[in-house]
Amino acid sequence: MKFVTARTPLAVAVGLMVASSAWAKVPASEAEQLGKELTCVGAIKAGNKEGTIPEFTGKWAGAPTGVAHAQSSGKHPVDIYADEKPLFVITAENMDKYGDKLSAGQKAMFQKYPKTMQIPVYKGHRDFRYADEVCAVLKKNALESEVVDNGMGIKGSFGAINFPIPKTGQEVIWNNLLPTRAYTESITRDMANVLSDGSMSFGRMQNLNLDMVNKPEMLGKPVEGVMAYTRTRTLAPEREKGGVTHSVEPVNFAKDKRLAWSYDPGTRRVRQVPEYGFDQPMAGTGGKMTIDSDRLFNGSPERYSWKLLGKKEMYIPANNYKIHQPTVKYADLLKPGHANPDFMRYELRRVWAVEGTLKDGFRHVYGKRVLFVDEDTGQAVAADMYDARGQLWQHAFINYYYSFDIKAWHAGTSFYHDLNSGGYMGYNLFQERAQGPVLNKGDLVPAMFTPEAARNAGN
Repeated sequence: MKFVTARTPLAVAVGLMVASSAWAKVPASEAEQLGKELTCVGAIKAGNKEGTIPEFTGKWAGAPTGVAHAQSSGKHPVDIYADEKPLFVITAENMDKYGDKLSAGQKAMFQKYPKTMQIPVYKGHRDFRYADEVCAVLKKNALESEVVDNGMGIKGSFGAINFPIPKTGQEVIWNNLLPTRAYTESITRDMANVLSDGSMSFGRMQNLNLDMVNKPEMLGKPVEGVMAYTRTRTLAPEREKGGVTHSVEPVNFAKDKRLAWSYDPGTRRVRQVPEYGFDQPMAGTGGKMTIDSDRLFNGSPERYSWKLLGKKEMYIPANNYKIHQPTVKYADLLKPGHANPDFMRYELRRVWAVEGTLKDGFRHVYGKRVLFVDEDTGQAVAADMYDARGQLWQHAFINYYYSFDIKAWHAGTSFYHDLNSGGYMGYNLFQERAQGPVLNKGDLVPAMFTPEAARNAGN
């Protein structure tokens, strides 16, 4: 992929940029562009000159006019773009025409599945915006936020997007680690491990997530202490049913560790997990996901050197309501090699590309990972992962959609493809569940995530 470098503050608003890693905070003259040439989150407000990326309108905060929505009900998202058809479809036969806007992993998918792999490209929409109170703190973040402790933490952030005008790879990574998202989430979700021959095994998890940084009363206050609490309770397969894991995520990994406790229903005991995260295999994924590949990257950034490659136009999943409808059946969605393209929606958007290279003296199954972060959301939407030899190994992507409950973007169903074995993981599936994610209900508290609570949840 080619990246265009911008050297002046003005170019931030009108072009694509790669920034010097020597900068920590932006000068006031750049911060003043937020809400003007740039959106409040730092995205380029203008469309591209070809008109294939639209101008940001941000006309809706929450549910659009005329769309019925019950707050925090867990109903599947309404597809507001249901009547639209693809403008064109990228295939193995024509991918060279669009190659400068595809990642290495996307190209590899076309090469491995030349007869079935497709990317349907739709009209772009930049219709949704973050809540006004979120935007209100972003200029202060731009002026005061900085990465500290050798990339292990941040300070000077007051919630929402930490670095609306990022200058380094670390800053983009911290935007993804601490995004504006639901502060409470409850969901029962399915996972499908699809083998190369199309056979598959299913798992089911009940997840509770309490994001302390995104609690409404914390917005505008310094970001510190605990980032988030998580509970994962296994419902299927039967042999693993009743297992519970609780984890606690710190804001600063130099000061605190990510902690986890696991309840084993066989022994009826809770034990602290000695180390949790990094490249430990995620349960039920057949090795296709590591704990730190959920949301494409999470946890301590310490094992990688993060390089900002720049901003790039790229075809990525966007406005993905279609795939999350309750009418979607797993038998129709999950096909050999990859998910059914008929349920996908891609748009041409601008993304930050960040390359993480494994540091000397550290170990991880991924020797390199390249994340593509949507400029309008600050969240990683696609990733290419390489093995220790430098060979492309996996391509993964998340189907984000704007949630009316949270006035922000929510990570929906994702897919993790093993380019060697030909299998893939369908993750965070809830299409066949009676209820989707329940967001911002405000019914979770830290006391629900203690070791004793893990024991009680497993009984």
